Order: sequence, then structure tokens, then C-alpha cells
Amino acid sequence: MPLMDVVCPGAGGWSPMVTDQEPWLQVDLREQMEVTAVSTQGRYDSWDWVSGFLLLYSDSGRAWKQYRQEDGVGVSLTLSAVVQSKLSHPVRTRFLRFVPLDWNPSGWMGLRVEVYGCSYKSYVADFDGRSSLLYRFNQKSMSTVKDVISLRFKSHQTEGVLLHGEGQRGDYITLELHRGRLDLYLNLGEALWRRNISVIELLLDDQHWHSVHMERFNRQVNLTVDAQTSSFQTRGDGHSLDVDYELSFGGIPLPGKPGTFLRRNFHGCMENLYYNGINVVDLAKRRKPQIHSGNVTFSCSQPQLVSCTFLSSSSSFLSLPPPPPASGGFSARFQLRTWNPDGLLLSLQLHPGPQTLELQVSGGRLLMIEKVLEVTSFVSSSSGHRVSDGLWHSVRLDTRNLHISLTVDGEPSSNIELWEPVESRGNFFFGGCPSMNCHAQIPSFQGCMQLIFINGQPMNLSLVQQGLLGNYNELQLDTCSIKDRCLPNLCEHSARCSQTWTSFSCDCSGTGYSGATCHNSIYESSCEAYKLSGSSSGFYFIDPDGSGPLGPTQVYCNMTEKKVWTVLSHNSSAPVTVQSSSLQKPHVMRLNYSASAEQLRAIVSGSEQCQQEVVYSCRKSRLFNTRDGSPLSWWLDRDGERRSYWGGFLPGVQQCSCSLEENCVDMNYFCNCDADTDAWANDTGVLSYKDHLPVSQVVVGDTNRTGSMAVYSVGPLRCYGDKSIWNAASFYQESSYLYFPTLQAELASDISFYFKTSAPSGVFLENQGLKDFIRVELSSPSAVTFSFDVGNGPAVLAVKSHLPLNDRQWHYVRAERNVKEASLQVDQLPLRFLQAPADGHLRLRLSSQLFVGGTASQQRGFLGCIRSLTVNGVAFDLEERARMTPGVSSGCPGYCSGSSSLCHNRGRCLEKSNGYVCDCSQSAYGGTTCNQEVSVSFDRESSVTYTFQEPFSVMQNRSSQASSVSTDSRAREDVAFSFVTSQRPAMLLTVSTFSQQYIAVILARNGSLQIWYHLQTDRSPDVFSPALNNLADGRLHRIRIHRVGKNLYIQVSPESCMLFNQSLILIRSLTLGKVTRMENLNEEVLQAASKGFIGCLSSVQFNHVAPLKAALTNRGSSLITIRGPLVQSNCGALAESTSHTLQGETHTSSAPLPVLILLPVVSSGVVTAVVFIAVCALAVISRLLYQQRRAQRDSGGASVGSVGGGVKDEHRHGMFTDYRTELHLHNPVRDNVKEYYI
Repeated sequence: MPLMDVVCPGAGGWSPMVTDQEPWLQVDLREQMEVTAVSTQGRYDSWDWVSGFLLLYSDSGRAWKQYRQEDGVGVSLTLSAVVQSKLSHPVRTRFLRFVPLDWNPSGWMGLRVEVYGCSYKSYVADFDGRSSLLYRFNQKSMSTVKDVISLRFKSHQTEGVLLHGEGQRGDYITLELHRGRLDLYLNLGEALWRRNISVIELLLDDQHWHSVHMERFNRQVNLTVDAQTSSFQTRGDGHSLDVDYELSFGGIPLPGKPGTFLRRNFHGCMENLYYNGINVVDLAKRRKPQIHSGNVTFSCSQPQLVSCTFLSSSSSFLSLPPPPPASGGFSARFQLRTWNPDGLLLSLQLHPGPQTLELQVSGGRLLMIEKVLEVTSFVSSSSGHRVSDGLWHSVRLDTRNLHISLTVDGEPSSNIELWEPVESRGNFFFGGCPSMNCHAQIPSFQGCMQLIFINGQPMNLSLVQQGLLGNYNELQLDTCSIKDRCLPNLCEHSARCSQTWTSFSCDCSGTGYSGATCHNSIYESSCEAYKLSGSSSGFYFIDPDGSGPLGPTQVYCNMTEKKVWTVLSHNSSAPVTVQSSSLQKPHVMRLNYSASAEQLRAIVSGSEQCQQEVVYSCRKSRLFNTRDGSPLSWWLDRDGERRSYWGGFLPGVQQCSCSLEENCVDMNYFCNCDADTDAWANDTGVLSYKDHLPVSQVVVGDTNRTGSMAVYSVGPLRCYGDKSIWNAASFYQESSYLYFPTLQAELASDISFYFKTSAPSGVFLENQGLKDFIRVELSSPSAVTFSFDVGNGPAVLAVKSHLPLNDRQWHYVRAERNVKEASLQVDQLPLRFLQAPADGHLRLRLSSQLFVGGTASQQRGFLGCIRSLTVNGVAFDLEERARMTPGVSSGCPGYCSGSSSLCHNRGRCLEKSNGYVCDCSQSAYGGTTCNQEVSVSFDRESSVTYTFQEPFSVMQNRSSQASSVSTDSRAREDVAFSFVTSQRPAMLLTVSTFSQQYIAVILARNGSLQIWYHLQTDRSPDVFSPALNNLADGRLHRIRIHRVGKNLYIQVSPESCMLFNQSLILIRSLTLGKVTRMENLNEEVLQAASKGFIGCLSSVQFNHVAPLKAALTNRGSSLITIRGPLVQSNCGALAESTSHTLQGETHTSSAPLPVLILLPVVSSGVVTAVVFIAVCALAVISRLLYQQRRAQRDSGGASVGSVGGGVKDEHRHGMFTDYRTELHLHNPVRDNVKEYYI
């Protein structure tokens, strides 16, 4: 219902005088009301209206708070239109203030207002810091399994107990303010358990009302503060809260009991205090016997605290004339709160002059600086007290006895000694000063001040606002507009949020994610993806849901076969012997994997096939042989469900693999072990039903008879394939599309996919809301556009290619939008960024279905193929949806549309009319399918230097149109190479910049690998040693170095390290081998550089540049400098002879090797030896046959079998030309290209 109309009869509405400075319209509702909406309109019959305003509210009319809602408060756009704005959360207040921000440029401000809401019943209690309310129970103690407590409070103090109760057995509950945040202590008969509610941290001492609602049922607790809810469970097994005698509100009346805390009593007001439905304040007002009021009053006093906000870091100031001091000298004191680590707090001229005194916030701490003739004569800091934490801090500045003292929060003061007495001259400038009055080298103060005193006299800011005292600029009076930009924490994946007055930043260190909000995983989603990027077998971190919530986990990727296997081990890899177990006391083994249950589920569901081998060797130990058919042993699946099939058979059937193969020892039974003989038997099988994997527990219950024994083992979980990579759909009608549920992308979203088409344009995907939308489209044959609107107006990012994108080849697109920025990437083209507006709308509100390949209007549809569509780490099953949609078919035609990986090591498959070719220009490998290593033998004087054509930053890659934003989260290198050497020390690779930064990869004197990062020239280099063993052993070693921001991932013996947040700028060159001229090198690096490298280097990749291959195929280029002899070689063959020599040695690498598990069997040693020798002989013969077949295949030229001429000499010449073009090489002369296909 309408509460009040503000029309100003006779004038047609409110309009301020033209001479009024910062006018506002204030509404007094006469009593506290709950306001739910406001309507605004321009003045009647005039050109005066307001197009934007701030809404402030207050209980007292003195201390104001800005109403904030993401969708903004409504605006009046024309003189006749009425705009009603519903408040997303109602406010309970008496006063409203409308502060115009924008108005009709052809007229003036004009406003008519109507306020909607309802009356509000308030039961208030005022606590003075020494009082409390005691609610006494009817019985001696109260034991509850459910509690509901609700209240509202306001205070200007940072400390104070709101609620406390305790019992004799150790139970207690305490809710208190501590350093401006709310802490809940809860103990249900167990050890101390504490919960800090971070969602409301730091801003609860602002003298405004805050609501608290706590619900507890058994151990489950829900705590809501100002609409922010946190849910958690208490520790231990206790379910009831036992409190003796009483609950206290506002303080702890008798401190010192067990479980109590030496905290201050609450100083402020509480309203509508309810405990389990009982109105405690109402009982106290009616003087009921169960309530002891303890000096509590029932009207809320209003402290006369008037704050002001300094809005600008460049032009804000408050100039105040000082009243005469009672004695010589001067003094100033005030309170401040800010987030900014730097800012000018106070500046004044001293007499005798010329002297200046400045008080600054520097690095989050206070500095007092005295200047004589603009030269700093002395700097004195406070006692290390940090003041940029968002809390109120008191500051006092005094002159006495020939020194100036600075005191912060009552701590011991810091002093500046004086040669003679001084006095202030002219006005005191707070927060900054006009440029003609001072020349401060630091920004103006951004934050709040209150309780300003000069020479012991309070400064009346109301007179300042009326223009009767002092002067000011960019100042907001009567309110402290501090905002906690880390509330809620918009940094993802548990990243740490830090903030200034105008923005926030996320520290992604140790999270495994990167980006402005730590949204993007730095790891691939599967072993299959690592294989496609050119990696080899080893331990890797994979993130199965990408930017989703699961996080990365370490797995072993086995890439030695055609299939890429993901291997996850558990805690019981060795065979387990079981005796003396029965159904009453069974043997139970719980398997703990290297990944969480949710990660395991994501890996299994995203794989094409998974399996796990189980081996059960037995002697008089049955599996199923019982009269009633109930199993004697079983295993639990990933959901904890009992399973009784043992490998190789369908789920739900109590049989073993021998029954399926019809080769059981006794065909009367379905398992070998069920024959129940005194001889050893074995049931081995492979579990391959994905929905049941992995095995979580094994239970054995039949080894308690005489002579009975069982030995079992469960192999690691092994999965292959990535269902999302080649999941594709073909669109052949412009009006066709696939639809999916609405995107859940309010605060952050990333969209990635591949496409190929011959159409000039088309919409890839679109999702709309009432006003908001998000769209990715091919806007022209050579441009991809990412557009969206979250309420700030349409934002558009476009990436244009110099080559057409509708060339029927696969192209990669990734679009991301978060609350800080948006980005768009197409293939390897420069990444485009667009910074989000400050204090703009954050949430993308969508309501329609997600349309893929078209739009809801069935216009501008996409014609072509889309594959591997992933949104926020979730892969979309395009093929399944395409099977039931007209105009769309599952899969995509063409040689390059399958999962057979025709091109390897980052090679790009290009469709041809009669086959395909592999574009190896982005790969460090050569050959028809990008799988032949490019190897060169170096001697001590050899080196290859690749000079980048222009100052080039691999980290920034942004357009001139993109906004300038921090590059911290985008600094990255991706380096990979192989080497064979016996030399130590040795220089493998160096990257240098024009600013004397460098990266050096060396072998130290002991042969260990060292990676030197010198990105900050003012500090010593950071050195990482991931492999401490000797790598100068004549074997082939593969190194991969991947850095994104602060995260450094090194694969040798895989290890993750942390690095500082810096980036290479203006990269000059990359050098392999000996370095002759380079400054600023550390002594150890310099020694390795002078020794050079003796051995073989192959397959060198730096981001998207292959310098070693460029050196071999473009020797005449001005970008390539070769010193000393280079001999084409084969590192793999060179190392193979060494590996044969060392075949019997134990590997020192941490990568696991295939392990043969020998189970106990009853057989002679001779038979065992014969079998072992036979197996070894078979392995040797297989190896020889494989080498012979490989040699025949290598000598067979460029044929690719069924492709039938798809790779020809024409491809060799064309790809060379493309590679030279891509590198912008000046001289196309080539020496010997017969063995390399680019």
C-alpha cells in the first residue's frame, strides 16, 4: 500500500534551486516502516525530470546508508512516465533520501515520489555495553534438539556478545561480534567447534540494522545474516544442546564459567529478539518473572555519528578552518575506514615555514611525513598497525614538547622531533587537497571519516554541507558508502579475494585455476586431451569438469597403446591374504582412490570405456556355493551397493568369467572357487560395467575353515576415450537447431567448441532472458562475435581472421564472461578482452532454452558441424539430441571428424576432396601425420637462436580495442622438448626479453634439471628443481613446462610448483644450446651457458613456435641464427641403444612401470621358470617383428592407406609455403626439406 506521496502542491513536484550544491529530496515516514517499492515521475507540465538517482535510508535522519540492489533503483525517463521500482529486499526505515545523479539536459531536476510498504511492529532493547537480558528457564536445564533464534541488531562497536548459554556437561552456544564480523561458537558435548561466517565479514559495525536468523536441528545448522545463508554440521555425535538455568542476551553476566569467553558486552540496539518463538524483549518490557532486564532500556538511542565519504582517488578533499588552540601547537583526531593501501589523509602548512606535515596511508599503514622546502626531512610510521582492513580506526595527531606524536587505536605513539615549536598555518586538508595548495605524490584518500576534531573542537559536517563551514570536493556527507566487494566472494574455487575501494582481485595461487576470477582450469580435462596436445605417458593432473567445482586430480596417462588409458590407483595394489573370516566376522577392505568420489564419477562417465581387474585365488574359500544362493564374498560399487558378480559377466548374475567362457574347473559350478577343493584355484575377470565402477570395498567371508585361505587383488581403475572430444552434430537446414536447458551462467560462464562450415555466417548458440542475452556467432566469413547483455547494455567482442573461417576446416572457439571481464579466443588468433564496467550489473539472467546451431526465431541458423561443445565444464551430448531433431544429424562427415587422431602432436587435420592432409605448422614434429621427431645433434659450440620478428608478448595478445586490464592471470608459457646427453652442466634452452628477463633450462653439475625464472629484475631468480636425479645419463628425456600466472607445472618426474605473478614482456629471442652474449645471468646459469650442449635435441615447442624445425627448414631466414655445426639426427634411435644396455636396471623415475603381481600358487619352481622364459622369448620376438614392420612402413613413403593419395608431394610444398607465411619469414630459401613435412 502507498505510504506517502511527495508532490509539493502548487509546484507540480520537487525541484531544487539551480544554485543548490548536491541537492536531495528527503522523505520522513513519521515512524519506522517496511518499504517495498518506490515510484518516481518528473515534475508536472515541465521539462524537469530525473533520469537516475541514489536511494539512501536512515532511522535517525543523520546516519544514512545507500540502498543497493543489482538491478538498480528505477529511473524516471520522461515527464509523464511513472516508473515503479520494487526493492529486491525490503528496508525497514523512517527516512528516505533521493539523491539525483542524472537529469534532463534540456531542462532541470524534477521529481514526484510515491513510497510503498506497510507498517512494522518493533520491539527494541538498548544495551549500553554493561547491561544484558537474562531469560531463565522454568526448569533447571533445557535440552533441545531444535533451536530457532532470530533478531536484528545495530551497533557502531566491533566487539560484543549477542547471545550466550552454557551447560554443566560442557555444551554452550555463543553468538558475538568480533572485529566487525559475526562469530558463532557451538558445542554439543564434544570438542570445541567454531564457525566464522565469512559471508558477512567486516561490515556489521556500521550503525545500521542487520538481521540474524539461526536454525539448528540436531547437528545441522543454518545461519542467515542479511540474506546470506551458510549451512554446516557440528562435529561429534551430540544432537542436543543442554543449557543450564538461563540464556543471556547482550553479554555474559558471570564470566569465568567453563566454555565462556572473555569478550565485551554488546553496545547497541536489538530488535524483535525471538528464542524458539518467545518474544524476549516483549517479556522484558512487561516485566515477566522469567526475564531479568539488567539496566536495559526499551528505546534505541541514536549516537550522533555523522560520516562522510571521500569518493575520488584524484580530486576528493575536505578543507576545514582550524579553531584557535587552547594552548600553543595544534591537534587533530578522527576515525577512518578504508580498503585502499595508499592515500593522503591529512595535509597542513606549518609555521614557521616553509614546512608541510602530511599524514598518509602507505602500504596499509600510517606514515607521518614532515617536509621542508618539498624535501622529506623525517618519516615516522605508526607501530605497524594496519588500517586498510575496512574497520574503523581512531587516529590522533598532537604537538607537545617539541615533537609531533601520532597515535593509532590507542597504541604507543610515534614521534617526530622538532627543532623549535610549530603551529598550523591555514586550513586543514583532509583526504586530499586542491592542486594549488599541495603537490602530494600519492593518491587522495578513498574511504570514510567521522568524529573529526581540530584543536579539541568537533567539526560540524552539517555546516559543511550547508556551505557555512570550509569547502569540499567529491565528498558524500551523512553516509559511509564503504562496500565489501568480497561479499559474497566472487573468486571461484576457494581463491582468496582482496579488494580496494573500487575493485577486487582474486589470488589463484594453489587452486589449479587461472583467470580474473580463477574460473579456468590450468589442466586438461582428460588424458586424451593431453595426447592430442603432444604429450607422452606420465603422471598428469586432469580436471574432469573443467571450470566446474570438482577440482583437479592426479592420474597416470598411459599413451603407449593406440588407446589412451587413464589409470587411477588405490591404497591396496598388492595382493591381500585372508584367513579366519566368516559371514559373522568378514574381512573388509575399503579402497581409497587418488580422486574423490565425485571426480571418479566424472572421469568414468566421460570415458568411452572403463574396466577394473579383480583376481580371487582360493583354497577352500567359496564365492557363491551356498544352499540358499546367498554370496559368501562380494564387493561394493561406487555408490556402496553390494555386487556379487566377479568379472567378465553381466551385472546382477552371480557368476564368474569361467562360466561365460565355459572353462570352469568343475562345470557344476559357476566359479572355479565354488568347487571348494584343497587345491588352489583362481577366478580372474575384468569388471567393465561403467555404472558400477570403481570398486569401493571388498568383503570376504569364507576363510574360517581348516586349510581355508584366499588371496585377492583389485587392479587400478583404467578408462580410455573422451566422449566429449568428438561428440558432434551436423546442421543442414537454416531453420534447424538443438535446444538444451537454460544456461546456469549468472556470474561466470565459459563456452568452448569446434566448428567447420562453408556458410558465410550463422549463430552457433544463443540464450535469452527478459532483457539479458548471450550469443556466439559467425558474423562474417572471417569473424566470430561474442555478444551479451547483463543490464549494462550490449557488449560485443569480435575476433577477425586474415584467412576465411568458412573453409570447411575445424576451428576452435572459446568465449568466457565473468563479473570482471569477458574474453573471446578463436584458434591461435590474439585473444580479445573486454573489461566489465565498475559497479555495473553482475548477473546474467536467462530464462529461455539454450539454442545450439540456431535461434528461437529460426533465422540466421548455422549450417555446418559443431563438436565438443562444453559449457562451464559440462559436455553437451549433441549426438543424442541430434538423433531426434529434424534438420540435424549426429556426427559430422569427413576424414577429420572422427576420434582416430589422424594427425598427432598438435597437428591439424585438413579436409581435402579425396582425403586429408596434416598441417604440422603448429607442431614441433614433422612427417605426413606430425609424428616424426625433428632432431638435431649439437656439439659444444652449436646453438640455434630464434628471434621474434617484432616485440612480442606471448602473455597479452589483446587488441587495441580491448580494455586495459591486469595481465597477472594471463602470463603463460608452454614449453616442451626432448633431449639426450651425457654432458653436465649443460644449457638446454633460454628465453630472453628486451628488459633483461629470462627463462633458462639447464642441467646442473650433478645432472639434475633446473629451471630458472628471472622475471623480476629487482630480485634474485626463482629456481625449480623438479628432477633431482641425473638426467645426463644418455637416455631420452621428455620435458614439459607449463605456466599460467602463479601456477607452474613441470613434467619430468611430474611435480607442481608455485611461481610469483609476473609475466615476460617484449620477448626478444629463444636460444637452444650455447649462449654467447647475454647479460644479467646468474653465475650457475652462465657456467652452463658457456659449456653449451653436447647431445641431441628434438621436438622443441615454445607456445605455438617450433624453433628447431624452423631452423632446419628455413636456414636462410633472418629470424634464424645458427652457430656451429648442426647434424640432423634421431634422438629416439640414439637413446634406444642406451636403453637396451640399461634394460635390466631399475628405473629411478617416479613414473610407475607395469608391475607383475605373482599370486601364491601350488606348482614347482621349474614350471614357473619355464613359463617365465617362454614369456620373455615371446616378448623379444614381438619386439623384433614390430621393429621390422616399422622399418618397412617408414620406407614406404607418404602413403596413408585407405585415404588414397590424400597426402602427396603437393602437400609437402604447400605446407612449407604456409609455414613460412605463418612465421613472416623474410627469405624463403631452404636447404634440405626432403625429410620434413610442415
